[in-house]
Amino acid sequence: MKKYRKWLQIGILTIFVVLGVVTVANTFSASGSSAKEGNLAPEFTLYDLSGNKHSLGEYRGKAVLVNFWGTFCPPCKDEMPAIQNQYDKWKEQGLEVLGLNLGESKVTIDSFVRQENVRFSILMDRNLETARNKYNVTRYPTSFFIRPDGVIHKVYVGEMNEQIIEALVKEILPSQ
Repeated sequence: MKKYRKWLQIGILTIFVVLGVVTVANTFSASGSSAKEGNLAPEFTLYDLSGNKHSLGEYRGKAVLVNFWGTFCPPCKDEMPAIQNQYDKWKEQGLEVLGLNLGESKVTIDSFVRQENVRFSILMDRNLETARNKYNVTRYPTSFFIRPDGVIHKVYVGEMNEQIIEALVKEILPSQ
């Protein structure tokens, strides 16, 4: 039994070492996300409430506000009217807004969108491994202001008001 005990201890130690390495690797890969100010925005393809496919690359040449939100998040819901107002104000100058809902049902999202009269594109990130992880989003709401060249200009975590949105949109609008 003594000779097996040594091999058992080595096996258990090996398991702990492997688990530790995996944990450290996952931590570095999450914090090593390329979705940072000054980097090219990671590509994603998601579907809207009507089933139409949207890829971030389709919006190259325009200023894009990507907003990660959910109806379960009071600040997300509170900032929606401000985002809608700024979209209405700047869409003719090249602003696109993509609201990425975080895994809620189509019925829940659609009900909220109709109630709040949201008219910009709402995309469903049903497989939470898609955009949320590519952008390393851990708090809601989180917004990415992307320049026409596809580079992330600003990452804003938390609720925004109209003044914040307008100031950042002005910084990313295409030159006229």
